[in-house]
Amino acid sequence: MELDYDVIVVGGGFGGVYQLYNLRKLGFSVRLFEAGAKLGGIWYWNCYPGARVDTEVPVYQLPEAELFEDFKWQQKYVRATPRHVNVKLTASIRYPGRDALREYFEHMDKVWGLSKDISYNSRVTACEWDNDKLRWNVKIAQMQLNGPTEIERHSKSIIVCTGFASRPYFPPYNGIEKYKGMMYHTSAWPQENISMKDKRVAVIGTGASGVQVIQTIATEVKQLTVYQRTPNYALPMGNNELPAERLKYYKENYPELMGKMNTTFAGFLYDFNPGECMKATPEEREALFEELYTKGGLHFWLGTYADVLKNKEANAMAYEFWKKKTHARIKDKKKAEILAPEVPPHPYGTKRVSLEQNYFEAFNDEKVDVVPVKDNPISNFTSDGIITADGEERKFDLVVLATGFDAITGGVTQINIRGEDGMPIKERWSEGTRTYLGMASRNYPNMFIIYGPQAPTAFVTGGLNAKMQGHWVGNCLAYMRDKGISKIQPTADAEETWRSHCEEVGKMGLFSETESWYFGNNIPGKPKEALNYMGGNQAYKSWLRDSEENDYKGFEYQ
Repeated sequence: MELDYDVIVVGGGFGGVYQLYNLRKLGFSVRLFEAGAKLGGIWYWNCYPGARVDTEVPVYQLPEAELFEDFKWQQKYVRATPRHVNVKLTASIRYPGRDALREYFEHMDKVWGLSKDISYNSRVTACEWDNDKLRWNVKIAQMQLNGPTEIERHSKSIIVCTGFASRPYFPPYNGIEKYKGMMYHTSAWPQENISMKDKRVAVIGTGASGVQVIQTIATEVKQLTVYQRTPNYALPMGNNELPAERLKYYKENYPELMGKMNTTFAGFLYDFNPGECMKATPEEREALFEELYTKGGLHFWLGTYADVLKNKEANAMAYEFWKKKTHARIKDKKKAEILAPEVPPHPYGTKRVSLEQNYFEAFNDEKVDVVPVKDNPISNFTSDGIITADGEERKFDLVVLATGFDAITGGVTQINIRGEDGMPIKERWSEGTRTYLGMASRNYPNMFIIYGPQAPTAFVTGGLNAKMQGHWVGNCLAYMRDKGISKIQPTADAEETWRSHCEEVGKMGLFSETESWYFGNNIPGKPKEALNYMGGNQAYKSWLRDSEENDYKGFEYQ
């Protein structure tokens, strides 16, 4: 059999890095192809103003003690001293920014010696299964000084680690091609810095990247107009410096902390409150809400009473508390109603909750305005601005598209992957995604997906998910090698069982009542379905164990 490698890994984020590390350790020949110039996956491309992770130290990293021992999550910043001299300082911080994430990937590369088995500036464009030779034929566009060059490589297995947010969504606005100013999607921001000084800027979208851009550039620009489709129920990040004793505690107790992460619903160091919102007294409820909100981060979302995400009355109480806190921060009552409406457009926490730093205070500046596009849609672009349905035209020097992604499935379907019958996976999934355990799809033998559809992708922390799935895939490939298995794929029954289970779990709470990228609602024409496994970390691992301990139950092989 003509093979270049045992395994080809697509993508150099957390998932791809762990696959490369683990499979080499298991004795496989592996090559990782990464479209960016460095490791990092989304953290290579995320260089828009204010890009920062929303999961705190020490959780957002690969849970390997050797990586944590000699690495400091730090942030460089400038502080004015009593003598009014700007001094450059470095501090350990709770929520790392993009530069710190880039440094962490460089650290992983150094500790594990990854780059010798990585091809950078190499975008995988197509994968085709050859059933006669029992291999994958993989086409890669490699960027050269004189343009892209296509090469082809062959492997027994492929592992797709493109992440859940690697295919940006560009809404088809009328006349957008006429606009002559600068325009960037947050996922394709120039690697070099862009000055915002004295610029008239529009930000379309108030998801995570929109919130971060808005709060970062608001004080610098000449004018800022935010086009908001749906209010973001954002929570204060509380991104304070980490005291030396806290860092020492993390270092000395990291194995125990990893153990804790493995026991919680989402892989954090905290979990839902065991009590019930509806059984608590008003005083108890208010006290807990206040405590969680003050802690900062996602505590108010993922550390609250579990029935808040299941019971409409309990959910309304949480929203009312959040709205009260938010309105107190916004001076203009009209803006406050747009940003935190009296009547919630959807249940609290059923869209991805973002973390913010003075986001709502940014709208207290007279030069910052917000347009609710559900009431006043964008009508069309002109050569130098945007016209809304009310006929008002605003002129801009820069338009920021924070319009999100074809999430979860888009990273996979953007590659022309053809299986046994030659059908592209994008076409096969066009009326509904089919996987088993969120990692394998029938008709695509020896292909595994990490951090993809019908896995706990957006509901479990990234590093933990990458290791959990990566460990399972490595064991499966080792099992195939030891047993002389040349081809493996899920059965049709297993796929249907898993899809039904994902749908069932997805309807257990209030999430399915909300239009969001969790269900594909943000992309026109995309079928509504549970794109994530929402049963939590522990439940998912039990499915993985059951399959592995029973000779990969749910799969057929030869």
